[in-house]
Amino acid sequence: MATDNKSEFDIGDLVVYGTKGVCRVKNISEMKAPSGTVRDYYTLEPLFLSDSTIYSPVDNTKVIMRQVVTREYAMELIDDIPNIEILQIKDDKQREAALHDSVATCDLRELVKIIKTLYDRRKQREAVGKKATSVDEKYLKIAENNLYSELSIPLEIPMDEMEEYITSRINNKKKKKKKVSISTGK
Repeated sequence: MATDNKSEFDIGDLVVYGTKGVCRVKNISEMKAPSGTVRDYYTLEPLFLSDSTIYSPVDNTKVIMRQVVTREYAMELIDDIPNIEILQIKDDKQREAALHDSVATCDLRELVKIIKTLYDRRKQREAVGKKATSVDEKYLKIAENNLYSELSIPLEIPMDEMEEYITSRINNKKKKKKKVSISTGK
C-alpha cells in the first residue's frame, strides 16, 4: 500500500460521504487512478444504498467526507431545530441552486434548513391549491434521507422512525417549556 498519504479514517469507520450519506469504510488499498498514477483509495459501502460501492482517493478534496456526528451533537441539533431559520429565497432558479449548495455541504444544520423551508413552502402552495414542485420534492427527499440516516447511527433509532422521534422530542420540549412558564409565571 502506498503510504505517502495518511488516511484520516480507518477500516470499519462510519463516515458521511458527500450526498451519498453514511458509509462504512470497508478497505483502504492501493489502486490505479484513471490518470494512471497509483494512489490509496477508500472502499466505501453506503449503509442506506443497497448494492453500491464507492471508491474515493484518500487524498480526495472534491467531495466532503467526515465522521458521523456524535450522540451529543445529534441531541443538541434536534433540540435546536425550532431555532434554525428557514431559507429565504423567492426565485425558483436561485432556490434550486441554494438547495443544491446546501445539500453539498453535508452540514446537518443546512439539511434542517432545507427540510423546514420545503415543508413551509409545501404548506404555502397547498393553501392556494398547488402541489409541491418536483425540484422541491427532490431536495426534500435528499435532505430527509441524509439527515435521518446520519442521526439514526448515533441515536440507534431506525432511519424510518427518525422523523417521528424528532417531532415527538420537539413537541415534548415545547410542553415542558409551557409547564415551566405556567408554574413560574414566566
